[in-house]
Amino acid sequence: MFCLNSTAGLGILIYGNFVDNLRLYVRGGSGGMGLPRLGGQGGDGGNVWVVATKSMTLKSIKDKYPHKRFVGEPGVNSSVRVLKGDKGKDKEIFAPVGITVTSDEGKVLGHLNAEGDRVMVAKGGPGGSFYSAFQPSKGQAKHIRLDLKLIADMGLVGFPNAGKSSLLTAMSNATPQIASYAFTTLKPEVGKLMYPDYKQISIADLPGLIEGAHINKGMGHKFLKHVERTKQLLFVVDVCGFQLANKTPFRPAFEAVQLLTKELELYKEELVLKPALLVVNKMDLPSAEDKLQELKEQLQNPDEFSDLLPDDMIPKNYITFRHVVPVSATNGFGIDHLKSCIRESLDEEAAIAIKAIHQDRLQTLRNQLQGTFSLQ
Repeated sequence: MFCLNSTAGLGILIYGNFVDNLRLYVRGGSGGMGLPRLGGQGGDGGNVWVVATKSMTLKSIKDKYPHKRFVGEPGVNSSVRVLKGDKGKDKEIFAPVGITVTSDEGKVLGHLNAEGDRVMVAKGGPGGSFYSAFQPSKGQAKHIRLDLKLIADMGLVGFPNAGKSSLLTAMSNATPQIASYAFTTLKPEVGKLMYPDYKQISIADLPGLIEGAHINKGMGHKFLKHVERTKQLLFVVDVCGFQLANKTPFRPAFEAVQLLTKELELYKEELVLKPALLVVNKMDLPSAEDKLQELKEQLQNPDEFSDLLPDDMIPKNYITFRHVVPVSATNGFGIDHLKSCIRESLDEEAAIAIKAIHQDRLQTLRNQLQGTFSLQ
């Protein structure tokens, strides 16, 4: 196994900061006070909603609201001038499309499948009225989770004809369309990796990227939208390089890696924060071993080889892949080792996520205990 953990040179990107789930505290606004002597009714507290918008990501919510607390405004008290108090203003949490909203216990509260979809997550408290002795009620309070809906654990990322479909067939039970021409895959094909202990891992073969995908050339945004719905990325490059058509330049493997990175980065910079592995395919071809050694050297010291790339192809950050695995989808070389690397990477990420959840809940408990003692 060849692993790249070096951070030599500037601009090396370490994966792991992509956010695909978020835990938030939400509370509806309290109702307004009623006015007993005139029978006045207080306004209801504002509700809290999660609203889908294309311009938002879970990471941007986390960065913008570090305390992750969202509270509706309180209802207006009844008064001599205005017997019926106004309702408190609702609080809207803008979230990305493709989110499942659940309670902390796992109950599904709703789905955000399209821009503008809304899910109420905390109802404001009723204002004081005759039926409540003119005393208002507090709004609902709870923790909720926003989870990015995934189509697969791993997404295959590569240019057309890098051998992604053949690789998926070699690894799993999927039977994607395979041919010796570009753009074989026109929609995601999901296969399952089966392990001896019955563990299953899903792999999505996504439509092949082309240069300019971020501005919607070729499959463009359709491809990049699917990339967002996978936990980790599996870059696939032809060890001997790639040329889309006679009119387009030939790209060696190192250039293909950087161009794939650049396309993801230009579409949405957070995509390149996902954990990733690199599969170097077609190792059965002549001189493949020499080309693999050249690629390894270039990936370990990308700054030294940046002059090989046109200026507009250089990504802001070079990638540190968790594993770089040479394989041949044609004869099966390296496939079992690749499956082991995929599982290892996903298991490692799952352990980190579980630890983060436990720490989050522990901090919530500490805050609650501090609040209890401060009231005594």
